[in-house]
Amino acid sequence: MNISRRAFGRSAAATVVGAAVAVRAPFVFASDRPKLRVLGTHVTLREEIRKRAEQDIGIEIEFEAGGDAHVLQKASSRPESFDIYEQWTNSINILWRAGAIQPIDPGRIQLWSEVNDLTKTGRLTPSANIGLGDAPYKLLHVQPNGGLSSKRSDAISFLPYVHNVDSFGYDTRVVPQGTPYGTESWAWLLDDRWSGKVALDNDPTIGLFDAALAAQAAGSMTFEDIGNISKPEMDKLFSILIKKRQKGHFCGFWNSVPESIDFVASGRAAISSMFSPAVTALNERNIPVVYAAPKEGYRAWHGVMCLSSRTTGWVRDAAYEFMNWWLSGWPGAYVARQGYYISVPERARPHLSPAEWDYWYEGKPATVELRGPEGDVAVRRGEVRNGGSYWERFSRVAVWNTVMDTYEYSLPRWNELLLS
Repeated sequence: MNISRRAFGRSAAATVVGAAVAVRAPFVFASDRPKLRVLGTHVTLREEIRKRAEQDIGIEIEFEAGGDAHVLQKASSRPESFDIYEQWTNSINILWRAGAIQPIDPGRIQLWSEVNDLTKTGRLTPSANIGLGDAPYKLLHVQPNGGLSSKRSDAISFLPYVHNVDSFGYDTRVVPQGTPYGTESWAWLLDDRWSGKVALDNDPTIGLFDAALAAQAAGSMTFEDIGNISKPEMDKLFSILIKKRQKGHFCGFWNSVPESIDFVASGRAAISSMFSPAVTALNERNIPVVYAAPKEGYRAWHGVMCLSSRTTGWVRDAAYEFMNWWLSGWPGAYVARQGYYISVPERARPHLSPAEWDYWYEGKPATVELRGPEGDVAVRRGEVRNGGSYWERFSRVAVWNTVMDTYEYSLPRWNELLLS
């Protein structure tokens, strides 16, 4: 894939690709240290992470967390409002086309050589399924013409860090527990048995794929390429969803991780599009939610950390420090406890107990109770992570979060669904 961009992309790429700047500017010795403004989602912009980063790096850091659609709209239209943006790879196309982000010099990423092959080649193991849509490696490298592709270059569009495979969560007090890769299926989201108790992510680059995977799994329709849904296919999908909506099948559409937690905790939803930290948080509250391992495969995502096109000087140096810190070990261990992986897992491993590593990465039964990020018990002794190990889960990717060719067409259709 080769993505065109306005003239900004060409000039910025030429500047960075043509000259590798690996010298760290002495911002740490300046009398007025910069404040780093980080815009992103509730998934990783957590107060414990902010405090630890400030302590370790020695700079002031400001987090602004919001729902997916809101922060993406702000970042793409107001690059002056942030220094670092963090979300998922499906935001890259939009940010790059808008001229909101600048290329990153991998020579200034200290552990770049240790970043694993998931981002660099699309696979963790030789036999793994890459998955349809925008696998991150397709968008990683900045080309001299200002486009993005998998062809290796001297500049990258994002720093790869946290990632996971997503599915849906379900409350086993209402929905009987299924078998991973056996009976658990995306079709459950459209199953009439749970009518009135189903919630979706209110993001047409994420919730739309959950719905498409569900419609295909239920046998309601098929897609030629579910990673790039055509307009006629989109129309048929929305016809199915709108009919369901009008019959009261969906109890709502959530906008943020905290809201998705509330949907289930309140009893409003029994099955929902969900991110791993929400499942962990519900388990910490003793609400028995299982994160499904659908037999059709996962919807995968990869976190991206991007530099604002307006970030310069000392603040840019501080941004590189923050990016390097994220790969240093402690942050990767922190996000592991909410179910996420990091691009340099061996750096996180010393910060996890053997029992934590075995459960979260190896897919082995928990030998002791394990605590989540909030400090409460999230995993009981003997439990096994649904879907297995890191390597097994990422060998079963059906589709990646993607901004499709029909993205603009999907937006009014999505709004029509919300209003139906």
